[in-house]
Amino acid sequence: MQPALTYNPNPSAPRLRLPAGACDAHVHVFGPAARFPFAEDRSFTPGDAPKEALFALHRTLGIQRCVIVQSLCHGLDNRVVEDAIAAGGGNYLGVALLPLDVSDEELERLAGAGFRGVRFNFSKAPNPAFDVERVVAFTRRLEPLGMHLQVHFERGLIHGLASPLTSSAVPVVVDHMARVDAAQGVAHPDFIALHTLMKNPLFRVKLSGIDRITHDAGREGYRDGIAIAHRLLLDFPERCFWGTDWPHPLHDHVPDDGLLVDALERIAPDAALREQLLVHNPQRFYRFVD
Repeated sequence: MQPALTYNPNPSAPRLRLPAGACDAHVHVFGPAARFPFAEDRSFTPGDAPKEALFALHRTLGIQRCVIVQSLCHGLDNRVVEDAIAAGGGNYLGVALLPLDVSDEELERLAGAGFRGVRFNFSKAPNPAFDVERVVAFTRRLEPLGMHLQVHFERGLIHGLASPLTSSAVPVVVDHMARVDAAQGVAHPDFIALHTLMKNPLFRVKLSGIDRITHDAGREGYRDGIAIAHRLLLDFPERCFWGTDWPHPLHDHVPDDGLLVDALERIAPDAALREQLLVHNPQRFYRFVD
């Protein structure tokens, strides 16, 4: 039996028209497994979500640029992302998963192939391979290549990670709004910790995952997640990115990507602010070439 798809192959067409050059700054690609096998030590096995499905989605949504993040299901073999970057005509860039002892030659090769950063995942389970102090030390190797550090961590871990991350030698991108519990609002300690961290100009945040940090799905749903994203964008307009998080792995429901686009009207009600979020911020940070 084939693993089930984690995404909706027929999303609704968004009502919102996106500005030219709009960027989906957080997606993954899975497989096809026959060509790009999944990692043997993976924690989940998704259905294929290949680059062709991603490109088709972006045509439907009106998105021209994208940042593809290597997924844990493919482990440290970044070929699936590298292949999608190569097919993207300069409009698709990447973020890699790598071991801390990766060679300088491989780092340089990936940077030349369109990878703009390296991601590390932190969980509550002990994981000495991703000790935060060692990751911060690793960032010194990223600096001469113009690469950044991307971090994804479970809810609540921001309190222990924030302080050491401020010593990074390169900019730090926080995934999915630090996975705060949106229902708890902006007065919750987790959001306050994220907001405080964002006052440091070293940090950026992805306003992806409104569908992960709240659970009221639908066209008028995700209110709590939208409110969190809106607040971050208002307070830090030059250091936010937006992404669909397609194909939505390890989720409790299958989001409609068209509705996620329409939610941008509430995250960024002003057209100029939407253009900054979707076009200018990613173009400047990820260095897309016109």
